[in-house]
Amino acid sequence: MSVAALWTAQAQAPSTSTVQRDIASGPFAPSWESLKQYKCPEWFRDAKFGIWAHWSPQCVPEQGDWYARNMYIQGSDQYNYHVAHYGHPSKFGYKDICNLWKAEHWDPDRLIRLYKRAGAKYFVALANHHCNFDCWNSKYQPWNSVNIGPHKDIVGIWAKTARKYGLRFGVTVHSARSWNWFEVAHGSDKDGPLAGAPYDGNLTKADGKGQWWEGYDPQDLYNRPHAPGTPPDQAYIDTWFHRVKDLVDSYHPDLLYFDDAQLPLGEAGLNIAAHYYNANRQWHNGSLEAVLTAKDMPPDLRSTLVYDIERGRSDKMEAYPWQTDTCIGDWHYRRSLYTNHQYKTADQVIKMLADIVSKNGNLLLNIPVRGDGSIDDDEIHLLEEMARWMDVNSEAIFGTRPWIVYGEGPYRIRGGAFNEGGVRPYTSQDIRFTTKGGALYAILLGWPADGKVVIRSLARLPGTTGKVTGVRLLGYKGAVSWLHDEKGLTVVLPAAKPCDHAYVLKLTGSHLRDFKPALSAANAASIVVPNATGNLVLGADQADLHGAQVQIEQRGAEPNVGYWDDPHDWVSWSIRFPASAAYTLTAQCAAANGSTTFVVEVDGQTLTATVPQTKSWDDYLSIPLGTVTIRSSGTHVLKVRPQDPAAWKPMNLRNILMERK
Repeated sequence: MSVAALWTAQAQAPSTSTVQRDIASGPFAPSWESLKQYKCPEWFRDAKFGIWAHWSPQCVPEQGDWYARNMYIQGSDQYNYHVAHYGHPSKFGYKDICNLWKAEHWDPDRLIRLYKRAGAKYFVALANHHCNFDCWNSKYQPWNSVNIGPHKDIVGIWAKTARKYGLRFGVTVHSARSWNWFEVAHGSDKDGPLAGAPYDGNLTKADGKGQWWEGYDPQDLYNRPHAPGTPPDQAYIDTWFHRVKDLVDSYHPDLLYFDDAQLPLGEAGLNIAAHYYNANRQWHNGSLEAVLTAKDMPPDLRSTLVYDIERGRSDKMEAYPWQTDTCIGDWHYRRSLYTNHQYKTADQVIKMLADIVSKNGNLLLNIPVRGDGSIDDDEIHLLEEMARWMDVNSEAIFGTRPWIVYGEGPYRIRGGAFNEGGVRPYTSQDIRFTTKGGALYAILLGWPADGKVVIRSLARLPGTTGKVTGVRLLGYKGAVSWLHDEKGLTVVLPAAKPCDHAYVLKLTGSHLRDFKPALSAANAASIVVPNATGNLVLGADQADLHGAQVQIEQRGAEPNVGYWDDPHDWVSWSIRFPASAAYTLTAQCAAANGSTTFVVEVDGQTLTATVPQTKSWDDYLSIPLGTVTIRSSGTHVLKVRPQDPAAWKPMNLRNILMERK
């Protein structure tokens, strides 16, 4: 079964629940309509940044994500590693990896102090993963961290330590997917010396006599054998419900995260949501402090919980609070990412955080933990760098709310999950906004080479009553010179940077929410204007992207529009022409998979061009497009689309040159 199929092989939540389970009393019932009463608590909106320990027995081999599954897939890297280091999975399986998890160097007190210094306002622990092992004193899953492995209540200790240092505490639940995810443990090798030898997922409780796991049933861990792709049976769903309810009732989490589209396992997920909200109100004397997160939420259900985007972000300011969850490396610890220094950098994380917060979101960042409970030197260095940045700039992040627009500048990320590839560096023109009290914070994501920044969203246009009366650069003790006029707010920065990574201007004045940025934040940078010669270069990083796959990627020195596999995707540029004029157009394109044809549309005119097959995706050709006449001054949109979706082959588009005739 494909990964995509695994991700959807679960019962979908109906519009209303058909089974009333044993849930806490209160105003919330297990239906989407009832859950629409939910309102995100202020603590979460103020917190902005959390750190996650995605830590389970799968971290023991230090081979990264999905080890418990991939070790049963003959020929995979993790299968080969497992056979070489532990033995064949018919003899030494994942249950035995669980027994190796000792957490012998785990110092939760030290880690939580470090996370708090780095700026985290909430801490989140992995309660279980798709591997089905519970990291707490679970009443309904004997395969848990108290009975096996560390012999410690991992979740309970994390909770006590986080709260000791004033952090909100959350848990993440991934086990709804275990039923299909772990089917491979019931298989066997297809060839080789042990072909047909059943993997240990086929063992029963009776087979444990005389073994270290005597008295435990492997099928409680691996699930009962079933035909691949079979939906979960009712016994599995009921056990899942009781496990999650036990987790909620035992540890009173402030945040409950589901690694599922909408809510898991149909009515069981709706019942957990209603129980959690009602129980949380009881814990807090009638005040709802709960944050429940899930993924792939349709717009009409976004108000029922906090929408979570895994390894991606929103490309716009969201109406409801939301969260990005991502990791500096693999979710489960992978040794090679440390030895090769391949983690996300503090610079990337800080700029990501600023972008997310400006759009009404929070960032939950996983810092992978080794099997022994320690983190490595590169992770410590990243956290210390973040702490230094927070020492200077934290007031622009915590407790803030969005401004009129999220920002301005040429770089706009493509929204959606699993969309962190091809990220290019921000520039000094990329600015993100937050507000708090009477202040407006402008977070500069780059330092200008000439020492001057112009914030165009603050232009004093006719009818604007907003006025800036004070400008301060956080971390700089001196005064900065500035000018506020119809062009915007121009600030001359000092010669020395006050910190690394991103730089915050704190602006005070009157009617700071009354400015009228000409564009929404979603396309604030996409207005292109002619250069001094009257020509225009429509760069890839100035394009607006339309579709599910197309995105900006960085191949070499200049970005390009890439991943244009879907023939229904298209791109556009907004162009401000000072006067009517005729232009000759030329495009820089590459098409390594074969010749393809596209059309360009602007001001009611259409041009068609064909790109011959190129040697590689980096072998760009100059493709003449023809001539268009812009008939009036003002803003026009130029669109580029595939001509024939049925015949479309992917194309990389670097830029379009418009030369005035």
